Amino acid sequence: MPAASVDRNHLVAVCDVLRTHPDLRFELLLDVTAVDRLPASPRYEIVYLLACLGAAFGSAPARRLRLTVRLDADSASVPTVSGVWPSANWAEREVFDLFGIQFEGHPDLRRVLMPDDWEGHPLRKDYPVQIRKDTASWSPIQLTEEQFTANMRAAREHATRAARSIRGEKQ
Repeated sequence: MPAASVDRNHLVAVCDVLRTHPDLRFELLLDVTAVDRLPASPRYEIVYLLACLGAAFGSAPARRLRLTVRLDADSASVPTVSGVWPSANWAEREVFDLFGIQFEGHPDLRRVLMPDDWEGHPLRKDYPVQIRKDTASWSPIQLTEEQFTANMRAAREHATRAARSIRGEKQ
């Protein structure tokens, strides 16, 4: 799928051209999502998946496009594209709810999946990880970043050993 990156300051204008230009006609916004690239900088990437439906809806051929906007952690906001594609409304709310990305000018930016009193944004990489531990109460525990990293490293090493064993390689 072709991809393009755009500066947040030009997002709405670019989206408007992508939708209305007769040779482009990306009239369908399939999805809006985000990626937390921590520890990379810029930290966030907003991803817009667009579709042109083809000759049945104009002269442009059917195709798709991935449009991205990268954002620093200290300026995690973009203008809403709900004025270009009304279907962006709920998808932007979901990104706000799960990543904390602000959509400037959004008509109703509030949580859509998590309860209103939920603290934080669960798809951020710095969101506290909870796991269950075999205890009498089965209560979740908090892991430090070091514990989480050690667990991930151990799981990766275990998977590598298992793959080598399956392939018949020496440990």
